[in-house]
Parts: sequence; C-alpha cells; structure tokens
Amino acid sequence: MTCDTVGGVWTFALELAEGLAADGIEVVLAALGGMPSRQQQLAAARIPNLCLIGSNFKLEWMNNPWPEVAESGHWLLNLAREYTPDLVHLNSYGHGGLAFDCPVVLTAHSCVTSWWKAVRGTPIPAEWDTYRAVVTCALNSADAITAPSRFMAAALTEHYRFDERRLRVIPNGINPRNFVCALKEPFVFAAGRLWDEAKNAAALAAIAPSLSWPVYLAGEGEIAGCRSLGKLSARQIAGWYARAGIYALPARYEPFGLSALEAALSGCALVLGDIPSLREIWDGAALFAAAGVCGSLRDAIQTLIDNERLGEEMSRKAHERALTFDSHFMTRSYLDLYQTAVNRKSLCIS
Repeated sequence: MTCDTVGGVWTFALELAEGLAADGIEVVLAALGGMPSRQQQLAAARIPNLCLIGSNFKLEWMNNPWPEVAESGHWLLNLAREYTPDLVHLNSYGHGGLAFDCPVVLTAHSCVTSWWKAVRGTPIPAEWDTYRAVVTCALNSADAITAPSRFMAAALTEHYRFDERRLRVIPNGINPRNFVCALKEPFVFAAGRLWDEAKNAAALAAIAPSLSWPVYLAGEGEIAGCRSLGKLSARQIAGWYARAGIYALPARYEPFGLSALEAALSGCALVLGDIPSLREIWDGAALFAAAGVCGSLRDAIQTLIDNERLGEEMSRKAHERALTFDSHFMTRSYLDLYQTAVNRKSLCIS
C-alpha cells in the first residue's frame, strides 16, 4: 500500500492497515511525499503486521514532480519484487500505470482538477496536462477504483474518461476509541494544511476577531487574527478536539473531511463549508456556511456560541453521525473489494 505523509491519506492508510492486521493481513506501507516523522513512525510501529518504508519522493501534485515520480515508480516495483504482494493498493495516481504482477486497487482521495474547479472556479490550466494524463492512465489501469464520497466519484467521472463500472464509493472510517470527549471549553478549533486554499482558513481568520470565543488554528503557517498552535502531532490534535466546543472547517473543497469526522467523534459541534461533499456526509448534523461569505461563517459559529442548548444538540447529532463512519465497516468493504479483484485477476490469467 502506498500513502503520503502530508495529509489525511496517512490517517486513512493507518486506519485501514490496522483493520487489515486484525484480519491477519500483512501490509507493507510505502510512504511518499517526505520521510515519516518520529510520531508517524511510532504510530505505525504500534500496528502489528505493518512494515513502514519511508521515502522523500515527490507526489504527482507537487511542483516539478515527474523525475521523482519516475524514480519512485522504480522504487515501488523493486519493493513489489521483494515482497511479492497479493495486491497493491495505491493512494495516489502517479504510479497507477506501473506493470505490477498482481491486482491494483486505486483510491482517489482527491484530484487537482476538481480542486481547481472548486477553489479557482476555472478550468485547470494547460500546464497541468501531464498531471491529467497521468491520472487518466491510472484510472484506466487499475483493476478497481474507490472514492470516499459520492461527490468525489462524480468528480472523477466528470473530469476523466475511464470505465466507471470499476468505481465504487467506500467512505472513510475512524476507530472511535481513538478519540474522547473532555469537558468542553469556550473556543473554536480548526486544523489542517493552512496553506491549502481549499481549507479556507483565511475566512476563519477574517471573522475571528468578531467572535466572542477565541479561534485556535493548528497547522503549518500563521494566520493573523487567530491563535496559531503550529504543527501538532495527531495525539496533540486529539487533545484539542476533546476540549473544543466548536470545530470549524469552512472548506471550499473537501472530498471527505477526516478532520471533521475526528472532531465529531470528540464531541465537537461542527460548522462546515456548504459544499456538496460535506452536505452529503453531515447534512442535519452540522451548521453550514456559504463558501466565500464571511458573514455566513460568522453567523453560524456565533449562533452555536450564543445558544448553548443548540450547541449541545449539534454536538450530539455530529457524534451520532460520526459513529456510522466506522473503521470496521471500511476495512470489511476493502477486504471484499480486494478479494473480488484477486479472483477476477486469477480468472483472467487462467
């Protein structure tokens, strides 16, 4: 299985690897996008049957990645020859066209093309043509494709040409035992890649001074108006989730939103960007703010601050909804897909 170390794909990969390990399946996790941190290495070491192999290779969405994508492709093929896996699970597109000697499952967590449309509101520029070609090749080469939401599945079919019959929606899942609810405190919390325009942290910073609760931001970078916590470990972020009264994710683009799921499992009331994917997952269990409308975001957060009963109700609803996105269901869904892919490959070979 491949993963990256810079976003939610890492969380997804470890949750799935832990579930597979409980079923006696050995996972070799090849990490791209930067060497795993000490905290990430320790988290991986706690999972039985998991072998983590790190690298510094760039991912296909990074700046000028193609020489390193080619080099990392040779690296992955060498790993496949060494470990002879029954199946390869790719969590990025750059290596979907490689000639692995076993079935390949590709999970499409997001893509630059749909990101560009949602965040910039224009078609993706021609400079991304190579990226589009690589994604299209990956989608057409994989034996099975998954997406974490119906929104992301629809985005793939809108922007790329491939056999849609191999596409299946499997929502992400989290083990609820990894998160706890502490005594809630009067502050708003947000976490993620602050440099990513899709997360829309700037909108939160713009309205923070007008809120009656302080706003804390965890992530790389600093944004004026909020109380910056810097980059935190997963354990530290879980501690902030546990204490925060409100979790805000005013995203312009978010194919699933693992941070919202983690916050909901920690008892936070949610204020989310009003986009199709977050509506799909959280409609009725969160308050929504129109993307790009700071007044809408401020009103939603301040409403929860001012109405304690509503805040408690939305916290309960978010927690109940979060429990339906269980890591056990996710693991069983992938095991079923793996078995189908292996059986189909065996029939083709015979």
